[in-house]
Amino acid sequence: MNSSAYKAWLNYFPIEDRQKKKAYSDILGQTIAADKRSVVMETAVKELQHGIQALLGIDACIMERPEDGGRVQLAVYSEEEGPGEWKQGKEGYTLRYRQESGYGAIMVTGGSDAGILYGVFHLLRLVGAGEPLEELNVNESPRNDLRMINQWDNADGTIERGYAGRSIFYRNGGITSELQRIRDYARLLASAGLNAISINNVNVHALETRFITEELLPSIALFADAFREYGITLFLSVNFAAPLQLGDLPTADPLDSDVQSWWKETADRIYRFIPDFGGFVVKADSEHRPGPFAYGRDHADGANMLADALASHGGIVIWRCFVYDCMQDWRDRKTDRARAAYDHFKPLDGRFRRNVLLQIKNGPMDFQVREPVSPLFGAMKQTNQILEFQITQEYTGQQRHLCYLVPQWKQVLDFDTHAEGSGTEVKRIVDGSLYGMTFSGIAAVSNIGDEESWTGHILAQANLYGYGRLIWNPDLTAEEIGVEWTIATFGNDPEVVTGIGRMLMLSWPIYEGYTAPLGVGWMVAPNHHYGPDVDGYEYSRWGTYHFADRDGIGVNRTQTSGTGYTSQYAEPNAALYDSLKTCPDELLLFFHHVPYTHKLQSGKTVIQHIYDIHFWGAEEADRLQQQWAGLSSKIDEARFAPIAERLAVQAEHARNWRDIINTYFYRKSGISDVEGRVIY
Repeated sequence: MNSSAYKAWLNYFPIEDRQKKKAYSDILGQTIAADKRSVVMETAVKELQHGIQALLGIDACIMERPEDGGRVQLAVYSEEEGPGEWKQGKEGYTLRYRQESGYGAIMVTGGSDAGILYGVFHLLRLVGAGEPLEELNVNESPRNDLRMINQWDNADGTIERGYAGRSIFYRNGGITSELQRIRDYARLLASAGLNAISINNVNVHALETRFITEELLPSIALFADAFREYGITLFLSVNFAAPLQLGDLPTADPLDSDVQSWWKETADRIYRFIPDFGGFVVKADSEHRPGPFAYGRDHADGANMLADALASHGGIVIWRCFVYDCMQDWRDRKTDRARAAYDHFKPLDGRFRRNVLLQIKNGPMDFQVREPVSPLFGAMKQTNQILEFQITQEYTGQQRHLCYLVPQWKQVLDFDTHAEGSGTEVKRIVDGSLYGMTFSGIAAVSNIGDEESWTGHILAQANLYGYGRLIWNPDLTAEEIGVEWTIATFGNDPEVVTGIGRMLMLSWPIYEGYTAPLGVGWMVAPNHHYGPDVDGYEYSRWGTYHFADRDGIGVNRTQTSGTGYTSQYAEPNAALYDSLKTCPDELLLFFHHVPYTHKLQSGKTVIQHIYDIHFWGAEEADRLQQQWAGLSSKIDEARFAPIAERLAVQAEHARNWRDIINTYFYRKSGISDVEGRVIY
């Protein structure tokens, strides 16, 4: 495929401005000199050649001897050249302009070949944006060591919580042998700064359980080869009960010596096929997945057993903290799903091996449109941690609605836990700098499938790109990332950049407005999670309730009369959330049950806010259509039309949300809208 939608943010538009084109050509359009070739360096050279040809129409030649010079020079930093001077780390890079015997040259220096590759993508991004090169002086290094994508792809070709077609990894109940699209995906990920991927669902089914066997590892190794070209390390989600379910042993008890030996032999086998294998991702004792609880063991016992099996190879175990009672009786108001991760894992702090990372969701529930930050961040000071986001829009419109999630993630990373006093932001915890973690980073659930645009909604590509850029540098703003993505994807027409940027930045508040504001969450249809259903989960086993009655709404999670969840936070956050006077409006109903007449800090009553925000959200969703229509002459029809179609669906669906939610609460409360608008 070669369409603009397929190229995503790697649409290198030819430079039209003659003066700029000449300036770029004088510097970039002659020769490329590169260090000794590894597979990643070969990729970097290939990407640079491709970018120069697409942007400038010039076929740059390669010099085999870097010491002979070259207009663009790619070199891995050597300690022999200046011991102790390199400060960018293994994956960092510098971009420098300098004069070489009367002509301009660009020096791309990396801490490794991967650093060179990231530097090349950055250089091409600057050229595509029309930035001058004559004063180029860039120093970049990733804040997070592990920058990971979790695929939730199944071997039958389906994708759990996938909204962009079927899997690119699996076809007809087996592993695909068509690798070109895998390489193209690796290219997209690397260009956004990502360096790790797990290629199968954390809910590991029968066939995926066999990915670690002699039979299927050769096929898995081909995926590893493709990702390796772009500096990306491959991981596998594994079935904790694999020794039992593959029929090799009568138990999966992590303290059983035969089980321990089985996993060590398995690890040895995997590394024979994939020498740079990253390790295991594990969902255990969660939502009916097998785990150590079946044998009277705890999470540390299970994770450490797998970590010991991988240790000699340098592998790691990423153990998910999404563990809770999913068979809760709706009549039980004491059990609180929000408390579960903290209650399970906080007592185990300090017991995990050095090559275990606990993967913690950004909020305590399940990727809702608005949640507080998980209190586990900052609570476990002796345990490696990795933050988990969800790029796929499970609860945020499923890529039929526009919802730019980078502002949400930015708020999570900037949240001050106060675990070590003021200034203990989540971003400092997960990057490992605060507690000196051995391993650290961020992972997210992928939003791609086999549709031509990768993400279904073309504008949803901004979430995948934005995720990579944000976790490379959490200090970037959501606006900056949105502008970068828009220019790389649609070109640098000021009207397009401004218009799409405005749409992106408004989209999360708009979606929250017409769905579930004030932190209440979960008002979606069970199972598929698309569409309004206020009571869909209210009497279910999953423990996700809003407790709306004729008098009020919300979950009491206070310390004095509620579930005590607020006590899991450090002060002053615990007191902030515990008090009705100080709890932020956007999270009020997550922490408190209040009357409909309760006045928010904004001065409005809860019920009037519900009415107002749903009318506003639906109006703004309609306005997104109008804003996009205004760009019709600026966007190619192949991308304009499908985006317009999705925005029309969103506007219609927003009206449906508005009417169902407002009608529900009007009938529940009996309180009229002060504006007298139509509520059915």
